[in-house]
Amino acid sequence: MLPEEQELTRLETEQAALEDQVTTAELTLETIKTESAQIQYRYYQSVGRLYVELDELEALITRVEADQDPENEEAQEQAEAAKEQAEKSAEEAGITEKQPPPPPVITPELKQAFRQAAKLMHPDRATTEEERERRNIIMAKVNVAYSKGDKGTIEKLITEYGQDPEVITGNDIGARMIKAIRRIAQLRRRMEESEQEINDLKGTEIYELFITITETEAMGGNPLMDLAAQIMQQISERKIYLDMVRAKKLKEKVF
Repeated sequence: MLPEEQELTRLETEQAALEDQVTTAELTLETIKTESAQIQYRYYQSVGRLYVELDELEALITRVEADQDPENEEAQEQAEAAKEQAEKSAEEAGITEKQPPPPPVITPELKQAFRQAAKLMHPDRATTEEERERRNIIMAKVNVAYSKGDKGTIEKLITEYGQDPEVITGNDIGARMIKAIRRIAQLRRRMEESEQEINDLKGTEIYELFITITETEAMGGNPLMDLAAQIMQQISERKIYLDMVRAKKLKEKVF
């Protein structure tokens, strides 16, 4: 084998390895996004609504207490702060309610379909700007289908796309080496971008919540149910307290 043929083999082997790594990284990135959306939805359904109720109750209590002592500036400030918190919670709840149904479970079959599509269609594999644009459009459809758990659509997109022009042989060794070198550079850049996005997502509160809940449930616990029970207990206690404050106010009016 000629030296240039050996170098081409080495480059193409490195390219293939990088393509696998990038596909895995992008699959990891999309999975983290979907799983974070799942846990956010579950958290809202089981706990978020209760926090809204508790915040509204606290705002009502502080307002009743502030009305009983109108000269107390601290009480007035606390009442206003509680009102703002309740409004913020209600606003967040309204946004959450407008979201679509919870994301589907990511199955191994869905992951495999995504992996196959990414290897075939990724924009970084384009050799012209026109081809890159076409691939961007198709991969956007693949990402949407993945987020919905729609394996059938991904498989249909793969079939419609056909054979990747990059696998066509017939180029001379020099041209193939240049293509491989440029492809490797593209893959390395994409790998860095994907790893950065993954690290950023792993640093968010929602991802930390996902890890905590997943680990606890794996050990047989149910942290969301436990937290919901605690909040409901707080709501019950604060309702009793509110009745006492109102009774006190009514008594003062009578006397």
